[in-house]
Parts: sequence; C-alpha cells; structure tokens
Amino acid sequence: REAKNGIRPSLLLTSVALVGCRAILLRIQVENMRVCVCFQAAAALCISVGSFSDPDDLPGLAHFLEHMVFMGSEKYPAENGFDAFLKKHGGSDNASTDCERTIFQFDVQRKYFREALDRWAQFFICPLMIEDAIDREVEAVDSEYQLARPSDSHRKEMLFGSLAKPGHPMGKFCWGNAQTLKHEPREKQINTYQRLRDFWKRYYSAHYMTLAVQSKGNKLSRDAEAQPPLTAAQRVVPVRKVHALTISWAVPPQVKYYRVKPLHYISWLIGHEGTGSILSLLRKKCWALALFGGNSETGFDQNTTYSIFSISITLTNQGYQNFYQVVHFVFQYLKMLQTLGPQQRSGSTDPIEFVENICENMQLFPKEDFLTGDQLMFEFDPQVISAALSPLTPDRANLLLLSPENEGRCPLREKWFGTCYSEEDIPEEWSQRWTGDFELNSELHLPAENRFIATDFALKESDCPDSEFPIRTVNNERGCLWYKKDTKFKIPKADIRFNLISPIIQKSPENLVLFDLFVNILAHNLAEPAYEADVAQLEYKLVAGEHGLVIRLKGFNHKLPLLLKLIVDHLADFSADPGVFNMFSEQLKKTYFNILIKPERLGKDVRLQILEHSRWSVIQKYQAVTKGLTVDDLEAFATGLKAELYVEGLVQGNFTSTESKEFLQYFIDKLQFQPLSAEVPVLFRVVELPHKHHLCKVKSLNKGDANSEVTVYYQVGRPSQLSLLCLVSVSLQMHMEEPCFDFLRTKETLGYQVYPTCRNTSGVLGFSVTVETQATKFSTEFVEAKIEEFLASFGERLSGLSEDAFRTQVTALIKLKECEDAHLGEEVDRNWFEVVTQQYVFKRLNKEIEALKLFSQAELVSWFLEHRNTNSRKLSVHVVGFGVEENDPPEPSAGCGPESPDNPPSSSYGEVSELTFLPSASQDATLITDIRAFTSSLPLHPYHKILS
Repeated sequence: REAKNGIRPSLLLTSVALVGCRAILLRIQVENMRVCVCFQAAAALCISVGSFSDPDDLPGLAHFLEHMVFMGSEKYPAENGFDAFLKKHGGSDNASTDCERTIFQFDVQRKYFREALDRWAQFFICPLMIEDAIDREVEAVDSEYQLARPSDSHRKEMLFGSLAKPGHPMGKFCWGNAQTLKHEPREKQINTYQRLRDFWKRYYSAHYMTLAVQSKGNKLSRDAEAQPPLTAAQRVVPVRKVHALTISWAVPPQVKYYRVKPLHYISWLIGHEGTGSILSLLRKKCWALALFGGNSETGFDQNTTYSIFSISITLTNQGYQNFYQVVHFVFQYLKMLQTLGPQQRSGSTDPIEFVENICENMQLFPKEDFLTGDQLMFEFDPQVISAALSPLTPDRANLLLLSPENEGRCPLREKWFGTCYSEEDIPEEWSQRWTGDFELNSELHLPAENRFIATDFALKESDCPDSEFPIRTVNNERGCLWYKKDTKFKIPKADIRFNLISPIIQKSPENLVLFDLFVNILAHNLAEPAYEADVAQLEYKLVAGEHGLVIRLKGFNHKLPLLLKLIVDHLADFSADPGVFNMFSEQLKKTYFNILIKPERLGKDVRLQILEHSRWSVIQKYQAVTKGLTVDDLEAFATGLKAELYVEGLVQGNFTSTESKEFLQYFIDKLQFQPLSAEVPVLFRVVELPHKHHLCKVKSLNKGDANSEVTVYYQVGRPSQLSLLCLVSVSLQMHMEEPCFDFLRTKETLGYQVYPTCRNTSGVLGFSVTVETQATKFSTEFVEAKIEEFLASFGERLSGLSEDAFRTQVTALIKLKECEDAHLGEEVDRNWFEVVTQQYVFKRLNKEIEALKLFSQAELVSWFLEHRNTNSRKLSVHVVGFGVEENDPPEPSAGCGPESPDNPPSSSYGEVSELTFLPSASQDATLITDIRAFTSSLPLHPYHKILS
C-alpha cells in the first residue's frame, strides 16, 4: 500500500499501551542523513497468527477476523468511525492476512497521531464485532475471493497448496468465502460469531504482537521441518492466454539464514539475463520471453514449516512445444552451480523504510536487525548456500505447465478456484536422462565482469545558476531539453528522461500495434547487452506512450551516459529477426486478449473510447494484430518513426548542464531525424457529453467470469483555473472516499472494490464512482441505482458540512502536499509530468496549495450540486459479468475433463474481437450501442491544458 505522496514516515515511532503488552521502545537516531520534513505519522501492528491457524471447519476465519475488528470498538462504536477520522485528518489505513502473520497499519497527520493510536488500539483491546455486521462483512470477504478467482497467480498458488499431504497447513483455503463462513456453518450448526470471538481472544493477544516495539512472548508452535511433498508434473488450464512453466522445490525453512539469504544468492544467478544465462539461451531459440527465479517471501512461499524456491518462465508457442527441453536447460544450469559451488559476489540494497515491514521484522529477527534484516546480505557463507542449492535437483522438482493448449486434457478440478489440471508422469526419456550424469551445455556460464559498475561518486560543480525548478537549456526545431542540477539530495545519482514524439504512432490501429512490436523488440534486443547495467543499479525503461517513445534512465550518474548511448545505438540500428518478430506478434495477441478479459480494463477501454476522440481501442488493436502484420511492415514503420521526430528531455541530478545538452545532441546526431512538419499534440481532444444520462452496457469478454464493473462518470468540463481541479480532488479525496466505502461496501455489501475518482481526461475534468461486483449477487443496473442513492445522500451530507469541518480536511490535504520529497525520483516524476504533457507548470504544487487556501465550503457544495442535477453530463459504463442476476445460465464446466464425443470441449476462451452491447431496463438513460455513431455527432473540446 502506497502512503500519501509516497512518503513512509517510519522513523517517527511511538509506544502505545496494549493490555498485557511487555514492550521495548525502539528508538532510532539518524546521523549524517537527510530526513524529509513531513506532517504524517504512521504505525503498524503485526500479529503472529494467520490463515495457517484457521480451524478446519471454518476456512478463512483469520482473514474474516481481520475484516471484522475494523467494525467499531466499545470505546468508538461507529462502524466506519476510524476511517472517517483518518480521512478527516489526511490519513489512510490498511490490513492484510498472510499464512502466519496478520498486519494492520495506518498513517495520519502527526498532530492527530496520539488520538488515532487510541482509536486503532481499541480494535485489538475491545472490538465490537457485532453479530449484525457478520453477514454483511462476509459478503465483502466473498467479493474479495470472487475478484481473485480469475487471477492465474492465485489459482496456481491454490493448486500448488492442494498437492500438499493431508493435514499440512499449505493445503488450507486461506481466502474464505460465503460458502465456508456462512452457508456451511449454518448447515453444520456452527456459531461463526462465537468462534470468531474465541479466535480473537486466543490469538489477538499482546504476546503475539509487535508494534513500534517488540513483544516478548511465546511463539506459536509449528512442525518446523514439515515440508509439503510435491508430485512430478501438472498441466493447468489458465484464465489468461499464456504459456508458462513453473519449476518448484520445497526446501527446509530459510528464515533463520536471513543474514546469508541463500535463496537471494541463487535467484540472482538463476534470474540473470546476460550472456551465459538460461534466459539468454532460451531467447536465442525464441522459446521464452521472461524468466524469474526465487522466493516471493509471502507467507505461502516462506514460513516456519518450509520455503519454496520457484523458477517461472513465460514461454512462446515454440517454447511450449519444447517445454521438457526448457526444463533440461534449467537443470543443467543448476547442476553447473552445484558443481562450481558458491562464488562470492558483491551487491547492496537500500535499507528498509516502511513501518509495515519493521513490525513484521520484529517477529523474525533480533532487535539489531529490525530495520535491515529482510534487505541486507550481512555475510557470505558458502556452506549455507550449498545446503540450500543441493536440494534443487530434478527428482525433487514439481513441474507446472500452464497453457490454453491444455484445455480438454485436464480432467481434475481444484476445489476452491475451479482450476482444471492433470497429473502426469515424466516421460521415460527425460526421467532417465535426469537421474543420470547428464552433460552441461557449453553456452551456460556465470556472469562476466560488469563494465557498468560505477567507480566515480564525486558530486559535480554546477556550471549554471541554481534554480528551484527545471530550466530550458536547449530549444530548437528538433527538440528541447529541461535541466535541473540536484542541490537538495546531494547524491551521485541522476534521472534522465526523453520523449520521442512522432506523428505516425496514432495514424491507425495497425501503427499502434507496430509501435508496440517495435518497443517490445527493441527491449528484447537490449535485454542482454543492457542487463549488466541493471545489475549495477542503473535502471532503464522503454514505454510505448500515447504519442511517443518514452526512454527513462536512473541510477549512479558515472556510467549512466554509457547506458543511454547503448539504448540510442540500438534504436538507430533497429532490426527485427523474423523469428523474434513472430514470437512477439503471438505474444501481443495474448497481451491484448488478457487485457480485454479483465472487466476493469475493458471498462476503461470503453469509457476512453467514448470520451477521447480518435482514440483507437484495444479491440481494434487486437483485430489488427490478428489480421496479420509482417516483418517488412515493421521495418517500414521503424524507418518512418525515426525519420521525423521531436525529442523532448529532462535531466535532473548529478550532471552539469553542458553534459545534459550532449545527451540530446547524441539523439540528433545518431538518429539523423528531420523536424516535424506539423506540431503533434500530446493530448487527445475530448467530446463534450450531452446534458443527459447515457449508458454503455457491454458483456464481459471472459466467459464464466462472474465479476462485473459499474462506473458512473460525471463530466465537469474544461477548468479555467487550477483551483477547479483542486476543488474536484478535495471533494473526492477528502470528503467522498470514506462515506462511499461505508455506504456501498460496508452497508450495501455490493463488492470488495468500491471507490470514487477525480478524472483528468486530457485536460477535461470529471468525477466517477466505481463498484466491482458479481453477477451472481447483483445486476449492474441495481448497483448503479445504489450509486445514485449514495450520491444523493452525499450531496445532503456535503450541504450539512460545517465550515470548520471543511477547513479541517482542507488543511489536512495542504499538509500532505507540503511534505518534502523523500527522494529525487518524486521530484522528477512531478517535473516530468509537466514536460510530457507540455504544460510546464513546475510550480503546480505551490499553486495548488495556494488555491486550496482560498475556496470555501459553499463553493464545494455549489459545484457538486451543479454537476449532479438532472441536466448533468452523465456517462455510465457497465461491464456485465456472468451470473443469475444477469439472467445467465449456470457457470460452464470450463473445459475440465477429457475430450470425447460425449463430452465435447467447452472452451473458456471466448471471442474478444468485438463488443456485445446489451439492452437496458432503465427508462432515464439513452443507450449507446454504437460508440463511433454516438461520438461522431458530439462537439469536441479544444485541446486543453490546466496552466493557471
């Protein structure tokens, strides 16, 4: 969870009294370090109990309890009282349940920290957990589970857990849902309410808790070496279109070796992408796109009973056909590591900064390592590393192969997430090869010496006057450059960003697809030569922007120019091997498909297609790539892209202005591009919605997915001044968020994800309320009616808000905006937004603070009611899931079971090349069934930037 403005005020630690808690106050003295000035304070509490402690007859009870303790306390009985208090004073809160730990955290203005601590502590001392709230909050837990069901990562984890031996906690259903927490307990006459209170009384005890102090208490007992047995191989049918291979091992628990971190060492070598790596070999064969190795350090992957080491590989179509050969390369590399033994390597990681991690670290490490125990490698111990490496052998591996091609071949179904899978023996040929002394591939070897490691950490003398904001040092027909020398953080690092704007990108859906291919293949071509830079803590990213190619680099400034030149050289000499082109064309089809089957992504695509004139939809891009493009098309596009450009850049950090000018000049000299013949807008033009309600209702493109999304959007229009943007953000951020959550989620239980949003669509303002629900529970039109009911009540609430209460919340927002940047990247992000949108209001934050001080509660009420009347410009977008409330038949079998004449395959992969528009029962909304026909008759706002 990101705190406000990305600030994590973890160094402000205060003790709080919990009943029976014997505590040591953790005091931190920071010397020779810059501490950011911020008015926020934060706290986190970790309880050493989680889903592994769920009783067998109530799966999900620990997760449910985490939800329920937030529903008021004896001292502060209001259900959403704590959230309301935090929102009033610029704060936020969150909680999460893991396998062996549950974490609660909040932040708030420092001035109100003590009162917030008292309110928060009451959840653990005397929570109400009233019986009336149980059925309502079960629906929130169930909705969270339903949202997770289409996630392949969650499905894979659940399937993996089901392979454990009976009785091992790895096999528990940790999520919980309405079936396990409501329906089955009623059938079995289990009193969920009483069991919930018993669970709280037993485990929410001070000696299991750590705060900003460490509890001295008993540890919950576990079978410390009970590793789950893993079977040989499974084929799995995923939700998304993806070929993925996961090779996993269960090894003894590794937490006690935190000072050595053997799995970090192994994963660094396995995940290396340079010459001699597994991925380098697979890329040459066009068999794989990505490889990740390691342990996620979630409770499921690492706990007191076992640790999991996994290698996950995203395969191409060819890689899927040769997946046993892919596995063989992995086993060869591991054998090489085991033969060579550990090699001492140097590296460093930034110290921990977050209170959530500190309170969890207190459960795991001695007090001297609270801050850095999960981050730093303190010592090199070859014996510990060898002991962790030795079990990673073929005979102990579990193979999981995900692919749509497995459909019809998977007769088994996992109980909770419905994942179709099969179990099969390893073919005799491979089994015999792996049990013998197989040879190693000569192309696999350890990484070479790294030329990108910085050695010069001197701070440069400035060659121009210091400035608070970036200044334009170059401005000509080919581009411009903004520059700011870092005088605040004074570190030998820098951030370089360039936007290469081209008119051909937005000409057609085909060009957008070719642009995506271009960026993907450029990144592929750079992956191996630039990987050493990543290891040396130089980060780079290539982003296919709406109107240009964005190149971002950051890290130690000494070798950053070397990395920039490498990227520009590859850009200038771009070429695409036919095999690589085909590989990424196939992958792009899967990528677009996987976007479209997610209700929230489809809803966004539909909304922006309506609002932004000439925007091409993801469906149109999917249609274009499906029709087929050639490598010659890509070569022609690349030539056209590089022929005519406008390059705009920002350089901040430890460079001189003279050095920064050389970066822009290198682009011009190397690419030899011509100036643009006409200015390319960096925004879209936005339609002006009519003064009435319009509804666009489409069916989800994921067959069998119950999840629906409803977004109700009100267009405000072009703000003449920045103060209107502040007005909208205050309304949404400070006033609407908590009552929206309370009304739509807590009381109406419509869904787990419920949120209002201030929307700035290419300079045209609006606000919306979104609910993600399930078609098995509610129709989208019912949900929209409830959203309108909430908005009506919110208008009344806003009208009754006193000037003092209004001013308190505005002050809280001002305090948040006045927080100093915690690191250089925050300042650069803010300045880059001004450059990439060509607005250049670098003082925007200061202007927003001044604007917030001026307007009143009456202005806010007037503004909200004006845009909520019967004459408002309202657009509703419904993505409708599959379920009884939408008159759909029962969920299909999703293709589980062997294919036969009596059991034909029922594919879960629907058609996504066009939208299915649905009728509406609403009498007050005009239905949109043809987006282009609707928008073609609407007036367009001029290009608009919010400057003053």
